[in-house]
Amino acid sequence: MAIYKRNNSERKGKVTYNTGIVKGIVALAISEVAGVALKTGKQDKVNLIKVNFNEDVLNIELSIDVIYGYNVPDVAYNVQQCVKHNVESMSKYKVDTVDVFVSGVIFDGNHVD
Repeated sequence: MAIYKRNNSERKGKVTYNTGIVKGIVALAISEVAGVALKTGKQDKVNLIKVNFNEDVLNIELSIDVIYGYNVPDVAYNVQQCVKHNVESMSKYKVDTVDVFVSGVIFDGNHVD
């Protein structure tokens, strides 16, 4: 078994993230939350997400539909928590705000998880 030690004093250079990478992480996080209905295809999901960079802090805005039968405030809160956790654990950025806009409720199973 190999052991990897990370020595911060030996770091050279800088890592930057493309906005598309962060949007992809957010889209992945949203898809993990029960009760959220998103349009099909990765490109549609990414277009519903806005990411604003302020140095090493992010402000994220996203729009979702909620599946009928789920509690809307609970789904929105779960989305906020999941997005914050995933972005902070998968990148160097800290998330300041996650604004969730619920644009509608999907009835009769006409949704894609």
